[in-house]
Amino acid sequence: MRFSRLPLLWRVFGINASLLVIATLVLALTPVTIHAPIAFVEAVSLFVGLILMLAANLLLLRHTLLPIRRLIEGMRTVDPLRPGQRLVKGGGVEAAELVRAFNQMLERLEVERRESGRRALRAQEAERLRIARGLHDEVGQTLTGVLLELDFLAGANPDDRRRAVLDAKLAVRQALEEVRRIAQELRPEMLEELGLRSALTELSRRFTDQSGVTVRRRFAKGLPTLSDEAELAVYRVAQESLTNVARHAAASQVELTLEPGARSIVLRVADDGQGMGETATGNGHGGLRGMRERALLVGGALAIKPRRGGGVEVRLEVPAGEA
Repeated sequence: MRFSRLPLLWRVFGINASLLVIATLVLALTPVTIHAPIAFVEAVSLFVGLILMLAANLLLLRHTLLPIRRLIEGMRTVDPLRPGQRLVKGGGVEAAELVRAFNQMLERLEVERRESGRRALRAQEAERLRIARGLHDEVGQTLTGVLLELDFLAGANPDDRRRAVLDAKLAVRQALEEVRRIAQELRPEMLEELGLRSALTELSRRFTDQSGVTVRRRFAKGLPTLSDEAELAVYRVAQESLTNVARHAAASQVELTLEPGARSIVLRVADDGQGMGETATGNGHGGLRGMRERALLVGGALAIKPRRGGGVEVRLEVPAGEA
């Protein structure tokens, strides 16, 4: 087996052992003697020998560790924004293993980045489609009805005209409410104006009105401050969790809580529904992958587990503190 293919431990050991063996042979086979007390010439000889051994050890170890140093320099030059870059294998066993592991990590990062980009585009297009349908089906039809009412006003008598005006006003109010609803879903105004508590309260109220599922809220007092990004992440995770309850859980009750953690805030959304299988959880069913990504973006942690007694519990912990 070639010396360069040995593990790094054995190569370093071999270098040091060889130097010690050579030094021992020099002392044993040459007329060098050491007296007590040591003489000046003997001290000089020992000092020179020690310097030579240290210099040889340094040169040999530097050559042995050179592939790892080159590997470190190569790692520093890799640009994550330029996919396809890979390090070339070389050096000993350890260096080759490090190169292989680093290249595999780069490949996983590139795959995950591509998948994240696709998911972001799909989510963006789905959101645009939802908004377009909402505007077309709700606002568009309402405004079309207003136009018909206005056409009717042109030839109507005073009594019919008065009723048509009232109907038109009602239709315009409905259209405005629908526009406000779409705008709130895109960016919750209450979160910016009144804070996380009020936004979650309004979210749970709307959820109960639309689904009929009771929400029990419990918000602890004196919660630490969150950054704007963390508050939005908490709100979106709660929103997605309630949406999943309405679509999949067949639940009758949901618990929504905010509690202080260790320099953090903990959100819990627990339902008493039929639960969710481990396969669905692992595959990112119900927007779970997007929820995990939101948690990671703000340095938080998301856990989804079966609830004792039935149902699912979503737990999000985000670090406290202003951004």
